[in-house]
Amino acid sequence: MPLNTPSNLLSNRQICASQPTETKNLVKVETRIKNRLAGATDIDTETKSLLFNFAWWMKKEGYAPSTITTRERLLRTLAKRGADLTDPESVKEAIAKQDTWCNKRKMNAADAYTAYLRMHNKKWEPPRYKVAFKLPFIPTEKELDDLIAGCGPKTSTFLQLLKETGARCGEANNLKWTDLDLEAGTIRITPEKGSKPRIFKLSNRLLSRLMSLKRNSDKIFCKHIRTQRHLFQKQRKNLARKLQNPRLLQIHFHTFRHWKATMEYHKTKDILHVMNVLGHKNIMNTLKYTQLVDFKGDDYVSKATKDSEEARNLIENGFEYVCTTPEEIMLFRKRK
Repeated sequence: MPLNTPSNLLSNRQICASQPTETKNLVKVETRIKNRLAGATDIDTETKSLLFNFAWWMKKEGYAPSTITTRERLLRTLAKRGADLTDPESVKEAIAKQDTWCNKRKMNAADAYTAYLRMHNKKWEPPRYKVAFKLPFIPTEKELDDLIAGCGPKTSTFLQLLKETGARCGEANNLKWTDLDLEAGTIRITPEKGSKPRIFKLSNRLLSRLMSLKRNSDKIFCKHIRTQRHLFQKQRKNLARKLQNPRLLQIHFHTFRHWKATMEYHKTKDILHVMNVLGHKNIMNTLKYTQLVDFKGDDYVSKATKDSEEARNLIENGFEYVCTTPEEIMLFRKRK
């Protein structure tokens, strides 16, 4: 007698024409088994409908658009790779097989499926993944400036905004022209992830760049953040090769936020100030920036001037006022 392997089950099945319901169910099972055997790259109409309903449910529950997109995409990926969303064990197995995923991503996938089951008033025993805390990569300011200078007009303006404000990429991408106050030289940040709203003073250089952009819609930048990210990644790769600096490949949109927080803390030694800059409501999220970079005395570029206009330009370009000498020379410094 042949073994009841999936291939034998498919080749030796018998379907009674008088049992349309059983036939329909068997066809579904056959499709799922074939998908798992072949490593399918598409999902059936029923699964697409389930994912659409899940996204709509999250929207009604008040989840952030970025959360909705991320969770729906994770479950869609698992479904494409053979997971049966109606079977928790199948989903758990599919997550475990994603060898290229880090534990954080696997945990996010498990959280997404937990929310999916909650929509159906169901529960499961989620897999346990431990995420090791890692200190974020902090580039030098020159590396950030190299990226900004080497990108196109819209991308470079976006990066300069991230550098000056420390905003999340989603917050920056959602900015509208009405958030920009040219008279005051400020921009208003609408928060994500339950953070606090903020207002930032922008440099004249950044204001000029913003005003040079075309106003194709009410939004300043791209309609979708993934479009902005794709453009950046392509230009970053080219610059890393051109400048022969592979460290540039470690710089992501969120790296600018880490850099801003680190520099603000070292400049002020005021963790509450950094907390307000980032819009954090929980100080525990801010404390990690106190240990990121061990600055030394030679990490500064210094400038001296007697001219008030030159002093103003130095401040706008990130230099910090230190003191005035008895000869009435103003001294400034800036991190390398």
